Amino acid sequence: MVLMAILLGTLAAGIGSVWLAALLGFGVLARYTQHMLSLAAGALLATAFMHLLPEAFEAGVDAHRLFMALLAGLVFFFLLDKAELWHHGHEHHHDSNSHHHQHTHDEPAPIGRPAPLSGTWAVLAGDSVHCFGDGVLIASAFMANLELGVLAALAVLAHEIPHHMGDLVVLRSGEGGRQAALIKVSLAGSVTTLGGLLGYWLVELLQAYLPYFLVVASSSFVYVALADLIPQLQKRLRARQTLAQIAWLLAGIAMVTWVRALAGGH
Repeated sequence: MVLMAILLGTLAAGIGSVWLAALLGFGVLARYTQHMLSLAAGALLATAFMHLLPEAFEAGVDAHRLFMALLAGLVFFFLLDKAELWHHGHEHHHDSNSHHHQHTHDEPAPIGRPAPLSGTWAVLAGDSVHCFGDGVLIASAFMANLELGVLAALAVLAHEIPHHMGDLVVLRSGEGGRQAALIKVSLAGSVTTLGGLLGYWLVELLQAYLPYFLVVASSSFVYVALADLIPQLQKRLRARQTLAQIAWLLAGIAMVTWVRALAGGH
């Protein structure tokens, strides 16, 4: 009974949140492609600094070790990003060079069409780690109390939606477009179920490592926001466009804060 509840709860929270995020990001807000970059940056930064890191540091683990894990995570995702750029650079360098050479030196990228982002693997890796930790949390809650488990699953589903919207924006800009982005983020979300099932059997052992999972996940979100998303927004724009960017960035932060408050600060 408990194992079935964990399975259903983690599937709903992990994959359900991705599909709800896709309905919003690809449906209601699909027309605002450039603004979604600002929204994604705000959502990812808020998820890292206002949810993941505080929860990790409140666990009572030595702060020095957590900061070391944060630094190691940032360096790891930087190297992962470099490896991805190196791999894809050899495949696309000549085609893009010959086709766009005369435009890249003198003309900025069109406002409505952001350049492809490189941190897709960093997003997927960080999202998978985060979702694994969420699965362990949900399993722990179900093992304590069925009602508590349902509330935990609903809370995870709610607070995952804003940053999954950010993940989909990052991945959508790469190869494959919307469909590939949805499949990749859904696979990362399914890791929630893996965390729940392993948490059912190894809950005491995995609970000790949860703060490190949270810190590594946060390092991926911070890296993607600062290394990929925000540089896309650093262009000379008119005052009205700049204010719109700032407004959407703050909207991403506010969205995560509001959803977290509704979820009871989970």
